Amino acid sequence: MAQINQNFLELQGSYLFSEIAKRRTKFIQENPNAEIISLGIGDVTLGLPEAITKAMHSAVDELASPGSFRGYGPEQGYDFLVNAIIEGDYKSRGIDIQSNEVFVSDGSKCDVGNIQEIFSQDSIVAVQDPVYPVYVDTNVMAGRSGSFNKDKNQYENIVYLPSNAENNFKPSLPQSKADLIYLCYPNNPTGTTLTKDELKAWVDYAKANNSIILYDSAYEAFIREEDVPHSIYEIEGAKEVAIEFRSFSKTAGFTGVRCAYTVVPRELKGRDASGNEVLVNDLWNRRHTTKFNGVSYVTQRGAAAIYSPEGQAQIAELVDYYMTNAAIIRDGLKSLGLEVYGGVNAPYIWLKTPSGLDSWAFFDKLLSEANIVGTPGVGFGQSGQGYFRLTAFGSRENTEKAVERIRKLSL
Repeated sequence: MAQINQNFLELQGSYLFSEIAKRRTKFIQENPNAEIISLGIGDVTLGLPEAITKAMHSAVDELASPGSFRGYGPEQGYDFLVNAIIEGDYKSRGIDIQSNEVFVSDGSKCDVGNIQEIFSQDSIVAVQDPVYPVYVDTNVMAGRSGSFNKDKNQYENIVYLPSNAENNFKPSLPQSKADLIYLCYPNNPTGTTLTKDELKAWVDYAKANNSIILYDSAYEAFIREEDVPHSIYEIEGAKEVAIEFRSFSKTAGFTGVRCAYTVVPRELKGRDASGNEVLVNDLWNRRHTTKFNGVSYVTQRGAAAIYSPEGQAQIAELVDYYMTNAAIIRDGLKSLGLEVYGGVNAPYIWLKTPSGLDSWAFFDKLLSEANIVGTPGVGFGQSGQGYFRLTAFGSRENTEKAVERIRKLSL
């Protein structure tokens, strides 16, 4: 009998969203006539913009012709998409990114989970708390976490950086050295952001401590306020210490189409066991080309269309739609006297659970009494206990209906 990877046994229970799906399914089985509104998982509901589907149809037609058929493509992404990314997301903001620093993939979830493979097993990992579960769970699988402390609801070797109302959901810098620091802004789950000066403090810390920041900016398109950076590379020196992850999932409705990209600057360096400098870009390229076959040509043509004038206008409409939903939820909850955060620069609303309920108790109350599915804050970490996340990715009708149902609850 083969021996399994012991690290997997350190994982605690089901993956958060699998547990939510299980509870929802059980409720529907017991209440088949219930009309469920899902504001839990951050899945989009609007269709793909016309500019994208038009480009994808044309790409399919190309593949039907022997003269224009394409087989295996470059694992890092086709030049037409890589160049569009550089022009649209970086040069337009005065940021110099080279084509060999961009790696197209099938989703940021995969990239933020896989990036840890190129770093040593004894690397010290720091995460915001609450945090997107993939950051922690993939490091548990890799053996960096140590044992799980049930009393603290935390792993002994992970450095947790509490984010709560007391610090305005902006964690303090690590008190001890951290090798890898996961930051997500606009933040999932809290929906909060950092100013450029606040983000500069993290870059300065990373430079002073030879740390690497793993910066998840999947929701940058939803930023509305000034002085909120869309990319960590807007901060001087960030290319020496940071890897950035971007996604088309929420921005352009690619949750089912699957396309994203990661930027690994050539200035970013690590050290081998002998203390010699190593280009992180080379290592990620090696991992990427070994374990990934590339995103389909049809998908990449659709992604490139996002950067066309038509695509940009249509994407703006999508973002405005979801951010209007966010405002409806945020304003509706605040009118009930609830403590509400986020929803201004991000499509997530983070609320303090009422009546002293813990996160899962409020989940059950919302599901059973209002037939609404949300996400318990404690599922994102111990600092999320007593909080709850709702998403703005539902339809306008369901968003408004959900707020009305919440108004009728006894809170």
